[in-house]
Amino acid sequence: MDFSSFFSRKAPSTKDTAKDRLKLVLIHDRANCSTQVLEMLKTDIIKVISNYMDIDEDELDMQITQTSSEDSNKTVPVLYANIPIKSIRKLQK
Repeated sequence: MDFSSFFSRKAPSTKDTAKDRLKLVLIHDRANCSTQVLEMLKTDIIKVISNYMDIDEDELDMQITQTSSEDSNKTVPVLYANIPIKSIRKLQK
């Protein structure tokens, strides 16, 4: 959680916290990387996208799933991100 969203969010319920932890465990198993790396990835993606758009972080959904590779018959991890956009910022020149 970043500093600016700390003041704007309500405290998460126990159910939501447990749900988020379960998601991280499932993602960890699918991608074979640590939950800390995935959380850092999510934070970095939010930071970059927030430079250009106002997004709804509460409704943000990121998952790592498996899909078949086009080059071979192997399955590969895929990052899926559903990021609701509130508005697009005008770039300053």
